[in-house]
Amino acid sequence: MFNRVDERIIQAKRLWLFLDYDGTLAEFAPTPDHINPDPEVISLLTKLAAHSRLRVAIVSGRSLSHIQRLAPVPGIFLAGSYGIEFQTPTGELVNRVAYATVRPYLDGLKPQWENLISRREGFYLEDKGWTLAIHARFAAADEAEDVLAIARRAACESVHLESFRLLGGHRFLEIGPQLAHKGQTVAYLLEHYSWKDALPLYVGDDDKDEEAFEVVKSKGGIAVLVSSAPRRTIANCRLPTPQATRYWLESFLDI
Repeated sequence: MFNRVDERIIQAKRLWLFLDYDGTLAEFAPTPDHINPDPEVISLLTKLAAHSRLRVAIVSGRSLSHIQRLAPVPGIFLAGSYGIEFQTPTGELVNRVAYATVRPYLDGLKPQWENLISRREGFYLEDKGWTLAIHARFAAADEAEDVLAIARRAACESVHLESFRLLGGHRFLEIGPQLAHKGQTVAYLLEHYSWKDALPLYVGDDDKDEEAFEVVKSKGGIAVLVSSAPRRTIANCRLPTPQATRYWLESFLDI
């Protein structure tokens, strides 16, 4: 499969890389508040951004402020909070939703989620400004399932879900605006910052990235999953680790 993918990449006049960060370019941090820029990732992104046939966009669930610190590379797109907020290669900051229409709802929900996980081991509440997330990766499995179910019900009762969406995952729950959607973000960037004859390629590791895979493939592009084991996906092919991802992307510098 990779032979066909590599052949398409070599033949493309231009290549627009959409890259997730955690679990794709770099290993997962212990908590989302750990912001440890990786010199290897920064060096790679800098070289990719300088290539005349490549355009780079980081599309992450982290806040834009985190991504700016993790990838301080001029000339690339940085999309945070799944693309609700992003920075263009020229440094322009774009918010696709008015913050004042989002935050009051989250402020109403936040104390409920804080009380729910208070004094429980292995839980962590992340406030990204635009979204709220409960991480339970280090909690006991049964307790994580119960607590996240209660948190989901509280969100459904407190927030108008026609304006917001709930995002799940492995021992994880997040609430944010409907535009907290990597697929819609990729579609927006492709439409508003079009690059003639560019082949879109998205690399990511989880279910939020699958939403972007769908959009990229609908545009005739390539989707690559990063996962240590095979799983159900619509991606064209799979890389096993972030290290393998970086090694593969390094090969693009020779096209």
